[in-house]
Amino acid sequence: MPLTVAIVGRPNVGKSTLFNRLAGKKLALVHDTPGVTRDWRAADAPFGPYMLRFIDTAGFEEDRPESLAARMTAQTQAAIRQADVCLFLIDARAGVTAGDEIIAAALRKSGKPVILAANKCEGRAVASKIAPDAFALGFGEPIALSAEHGTGLADLLDAIAPFAEASRPDEETAQTQDEFLKLAIVGRPNVGKSSLFNRLLGQERALTGPEAGITRDAVIAEWKAGGRTILLHDTAGLRKKARAAGHTLEQLSIGSTLNAIRFAECVIVVIDATMPFEKQDLAIADLIAREGRAAVFAMNKWDLVENRSGAIARFREQLDRLLPQIAGAPLIAVSARTGAGVERLLPAVLEADRIWNRRVSTGEINRFLSGVLERHPPPAIHGHRVKIRYMTQPKARPPTFALFGTQLKALPDSYLRYIQNALRESFGLKGTPIRFLLRTAKNPYAKD
Repeated sequence: MPLTVAIVGRPNVGKSTLFNRLAGKKLALVHDTPGVTRDWRAADAPFGPYMLRFIDTAGFEEDRPESLAARMTAQTQAAIRQADVCLFLIDARAGVTAGDEIIAAALRKSGKPVILAANKCEGRAVASKIAPDAFALGFGEPIALSAEHGTGLADLLDAIAPFAEASRPDEETAQTQDEFLKLAIVGRPNVGKSSLFNRLLGQERALTGPEAGITRDAVIAEWKAGGRTILLHDTAGLRKKARAAGHTLEQLSIGSTLNAIRFAECVIVVIDATMPFEKQDLAIADLIAREGRAAVFAMNKWDLVENRSGAIARFREQLDRLLPQIAGAPLIAVSARTGAGVERLLPAVLEADRIWNRRVSTGEINRFLSGVLERHPPPAIHGHRVKIRYMTQPKARPPTFALFGTQLKALPDSYLRYIQNALRESFGLKGTPIRFLLRTAKNPYAKD
């Protein structure tokens, strides 16, 4: 387990910018608006000769216990408890504020080692100005940093070195990371994604509440279940493009969610069971299918459904009718609030992942193809019949089939759907996207 360093400070002092700089990639959302980060997120990255785990935290603010700011602070305190060292970041331009003094008191109370750093030190004059006031916080002389420009990182490395374990990334670690099942939780705003995320992990890892759109950035956590290690992503709600247009921060959140979907291998689509299969639900599911990811549908808020008799059968019929591209995808009734049905999600995810990785031998495929063509031959196009000679599966994840023949580009979508549905039934490929590659043989008599 690498040394864990939590980056702590007031809102808008540059914690996420520094986190991205140390992680070596833009993982956390960065915006001029204070309080962009609401949930803490972690990333393992090499820093000098050491492999460290950095945690980006929300701003530390005192407020009413039930307020959003107080819940964000509680998340930061949870991150501090997990950390080995706290990197206390202050704003060199603003100087030491009352908020900094409150955070300093909380850090002293935590008993964790603290490294003090002053960000936004783009010049020596700024650094020298902050030093006298910073001594009063009780953590010694601050390290002068500029997260934006990457200056002062050598001094930060020297400060972390006494605490760090010298562990370098190696091939064995990289291989283990590749074996993780990458699972994202997506859906419209306020359908209970973060509540389900917390329920699966068994801890209050993500910020939740009655407010819509609490989650802004994807939150990643390791979940060990069913003999597998799963990288579980909680994501921001996806609204229609027209509603998000002009809202820069929301557009960044949507971008973060889309990246999580592309990173994932399987996606849990959370749907409000009291308002199922709205237009945006279908748009999200279609996006997942186009990205070629395995999908599991979680009908959340099942405890609020009044007429449950036959509801699952109705939902199943709607799902297969409205989303034929992933017909047969698992559909599980759950309640993230009470925990009902949540235990059935993991087996459904593992089965969906197994199907997504399914490979069929070329012999089996072509025996299947002969039967399909015999039952319903391809239609004639302009008096010439389309010929499908054979079929192979060049790849899985998702299952992808290559058709070889003549005039295949003229095959109507309805005939490809016929083959797709037959593949699902014959080889147990229900619920996973199926892709086709059309390989038309070149006509030797055609003029160049």
